[in-house]
Amino acid sequence: MILASLLVFVLMLRLLLSKEVFWAQRVAIGLLALVVVVFGMLFGKYGLLLGLPWWLYYPIPMLITVLLPPFVLKLNRPKTVAYLVLSFLSAPFIHVLFSFLLGWTEYMPFWKIPSVSSLLA
Repeated sequence: MILASLLVFVLMLRLLLSKEVFWAQRVAIGLLALVVVVFGMLFGKYGLLLGLPWWLYYPIPMLITVLLPPFVLKLNRPKTVAYLVLSFLSAPFIHVLFSFLLGWTEYMPFWKIPSVSSLLA
């Protein structure tokens, strides 16, 4: 799931940034991907497992996702708005794919999506 999320994150940024800016910022984008996606998902997963309150393990990764990339990449207002829209759509998109195709419901456990296998059974 982390790999799929990394791919979606990098593709989102590639859509928003020109080819030249994307390649010029590739180191920053790689570091952002590690912090936003890998750290964010691990913090959320282990925050839940360690019994942290939901208002810590859920909003902290979300705030990092929302605030860090526009700041680090110095996105202008239209690109920031586009990034925010895409970032808010990406989590449900990934959740639907993994829930429906593989039956993995951990990504957004409060949103129940039936899996293909449960529908065919």
